[in-house]
Amino acid sequence: MANQSSATHLTAEQPGVDKDAPLKEDIRLLGRLLGDVLRDQEGEEVYAVVETIRQTAVRFRREADAGAAKELDGMLKILTKEQTISVVRAFSYFSHLANIAEDQHHIRRRRAHLLAGSHPQQGSVNFALCKLKEAGVQQDTVATFFKEALISPVLTAHPTEVQRKSILDAEHDIARLLAERDLPLTPKERAANLHLLRARIATLWQTRMLRYSKLTVADEIENALSYYRITFLRELPGLYDDIEQDIAHHYGDSAPITAPYVQMGSWIGGDRDGNPNVNGNTMSHALTRQATTILDFYLEEAHTLGAELSISTLMIACSPELQALADQSPDTSDHRADEPYRRALIGIYARLASTARTLGATNILRKEVGHAEPYADAAAFSADLQVLIDSLNANHGGMLVQPRLSTLKRAADIFGFHLASLDMRQSSDIHERVLAELFAKSGVQADYAALDEDAKVKLLLSELAQPRLLNSPYVSYSAETVSELGVLRAAREIRARYGARAIRNYIISHTETVSDLLEVLLLQKELGLLRIAEKELDLMVIPLFETIPDLQRAAGIMEAVMAIPLVQQLIARQGQIQEVMLGYSDSNKDGGFLTSNWELYKAETNLVKVFEKAGVKLRLFHGRGGTVGRGGGPSYDAILAQPHGTVNGQIRLTEQGEIIASKFSNKDIGRRNLELLVAATLEASLMPQSEDEAHQKQLRQFEAIMAEISDRAYKAYRNLVYETPGFTDYFFTATPIAEIAELNLGSRPASRKSTKRIEDLRAIPWGFSWGQCRLLLPGWYGFASAIGGWIADGDKAERLAQLQTMFQHWPLFATLLSNMDMVLAKTDLAIASRYAELVQDKELRERIFKRITEEHANTLEILQSITGATERLAGNPLLARSIQNRFAYLDPLNHLQVELIKRHRALSSESKADERVHRGIHLSINGVAAGLRNTG
Repeated sequence: MANQSSATHLTAEQPGVDKDAPLKEDIRLLGRLLGDVLRDQEGEEVYAVVETIRQTAVRFRREADAGAAKELDGMLKILTKEQTISVVRAFSYFSHLANIAEDQHHIRRRRAHLLAGSHPQQGSVNFALCKLKEAGVQQDTVATFFKEALISPVLTAHPTEVQRKSILDAEHDIARLLAERDLPLTPKERAANLHLLRARIATLWQTRMLRYSKLTVADEIENALSYYRITFLRELPGLYDDIEQDIAHHYGDSAPITAPYVQMGSWIGGDRDGNPNVNGNTMSHALTRQATTILDFYLEEAHTLGAELSISTLMIACSPELQALADQSPDTSDHRADEPYRRALIGIYARLASTARTLGATNILRKEVGHAEPYADAAAFSADLQVLIDSLNANHGGMLVQPRLSTLKRAADIFGFHLASLDMRQSSDIHERVLAELFAKSGVQADYAALDEDAKVKLLLSELAQPRLLNSPYVSYSAETVSELGVLRAAREIRARYGARAIRNYIISHTETVSDLLEVLLLQKELGLLRIAEKELDLMVIPLFETIPDLQRAAGIMEAVMAIPLVQQLIARQGQIQEVMLGYSDSNKDGGFLTSNWELYKAETNLVKVFEKAGVKLRLFHGRGGTVGRGGGPSYDAILAQPHGTVNGQIRLTEQGEIIASKFSNKDIGRRNLELLVAATLEASLMPQSEDEAHQKQLRQFEAIMAEISDRAYKAYRNLVYETPGFTDYFFTATPIAEIAELNLGSRPASRKSTKRIEDLRAIPWGFSWGQCRLLLPGWYGFASAIGGWIADGDKAERLAQLQTMFQHWPLFATLLSNMDMVLAKTDLAIASRYAELVQDKELRERIFKRITEEHANTLEILQSITGATERLAGNPLLARSIQNRFAYLDPLNHLQVELIKRHRALSSESKADERVHRGIHLSINGVAAGLRNTG
């Protein structure tokens, strides 16, 4: 039976076979094991309560049964505090286990596809190369792409990451054991596997899910580093090897790709915007930990290679360069006198150990044979590895290069000694305050902040031309100024220590003027990061355009900045390339889902024109979040939907919150997500575009329609969120925003200011709260009002036909509707109505909720009329089934959350507090986030 089951899993391509049967089998297995653990740990009574709640919640969902709602209310109200915690934990852990099963099924399906030997899978680099070759793209063009490209996923820490590292580690073990069950196992092996699975689930049950102390920046750094060990360190170099093979398959043998076209980035420890816990010390700590992580990997691989490469010169010759490297080794043992590769690797290990100590690592697990000088940089380490590779290739040892030595060499080129480039980010108003103080205390300008924009630009350019500095060691400054100058000083020291790639970007939040960019140039000059005489700038100054007005100003600001002679000279030294960051979250919170997407598109299109005119290559940095309302959705589709000319082999994008765990906590899923990024960037950059006038005319028509629709959507969204009396009170009461703000989710506060204004709330908890109450309003509201109004103002049949054509032929509109379809599939008005009951003002509750439900109904109707799909996710049946399967376990968490919030707020009003109720709410937030997967 074991072998038969395994065979079924791997040959699910056969006609008539239920491709999702293994997934259902795995979910049932994990659910049964969780039930066993629940019985064992909490008793039969609690297990029975969980099952009864689940069954009643299913009836409530399927039948919209008022009786079921009343039953649920009754059951939840009489739960003891201890039972409540157990029930919440049970449903939360099931969400986590269902995620593991789904990830394993994705891997299984991909393997089945590859084993079947069918056509290349969409989203693979192989598929993209097929399309490019068919379109006539030449090998030289592809080679140039990989030589010049920069594709960079940037990990960020945000207050929706609800996973503790201990939980991630346990779930990683469960995933491994579940994957093992697809192998041919003997009955004894299968029984042992089942025992271990049950034991790991029991461990999970007995592990604290939540943090009871505030997460620190150091904690966030460690959480991020765990994904490098799981996925990036091995899978990224492996992906490079696969892509090289794919290119050779399509275009014949070519020169190896040596440029590190995919590089990792990080904001964790360097993002100061709104986070008082980030400073120069956290930046230094981040790089120390990053360097330790990558050097630990290098040391382990070098040690293992030393054991593997036992080649003797008595058997085969080696190159003179390899022999020279061996002769430099501190290893003088006669036993290895004829083993130059081992001796060379012992020397490399010794140099790595010395490098690790120099860069701050304090725990070298294996002591080196003898002392050796540290490497000056990662390039020198990579050069030594190349000596080994060249010698093996020249002496019948080419087959020994794969996989470990080539992976180590690739890793050295990709990760260096810094692992990931740490971005710096700060708000423009902070820079203004710091410079205002420096100007005032140096006697240059008494009130810089009071100057108009032209005067600021003139003063900044004048000061940039001066050889002297504004800051003095003999003058006392405010704590803020001392901290900001200290951060730049730390950046200079980090670059000197870990290499130029360690820190190379400075992002300015809330960029609204040309002076915002010049201020950061002047601050860099103050700390030696900008050397005017040499026209050398260490940190690229990157504007971040976030709100709707910011996006509308973006092209004009960049045109004015790039017209400044000094900036032109600095850009030339940067390789005639300049990065611009676009923020999805704040633009959505500011103007709504549809308008945010349109304004982003317009900003990108206008930036392309400005950059082409200036002769500068544009690199866009997409500040995407987890939810569709914050730019989420499949990265592959999003990249292909970018306006022509905005990718060009250059793209950076943020990976945030629980999306990092979803994409990269499993190495196979992580490898697939990295490949999707490369494939989409390759296709978007090189696929020839139609220059046909009819096509261009049609695109202009689409854009004109979108502009009209966007204007209507903006007004509808703003009217509800910012102009409707009582809406703020409704939001703060009918969502768990207050409880989310209390949760120890991240080192950054949920709000920029201590107010109850939506304007001051960060976009992340704004979207997260709507996800928790299952309305996901930022991902769809305003669409129906806009489209419906536009259709009604003209020939209805003609306008509907135009929208249908846009859906079929315009990637931007198709992706927008696809993402909205996914959001609507996860939206549940019946569940949301339970949260609305938290609003005690009946008139307010009914007035606001009625508007939301009417817009929702109209959205479903209009979406169907455009796409023709009568059901949600008709084009993505796997996701549709996934959502359907998990909602029976997710719904109870929402019902429990509402009940717990009621208890918590009742106690709070009496100045009482119950830690168990508080903990129950936080556990439910964790479970709902895990169940929805992209809520942050």
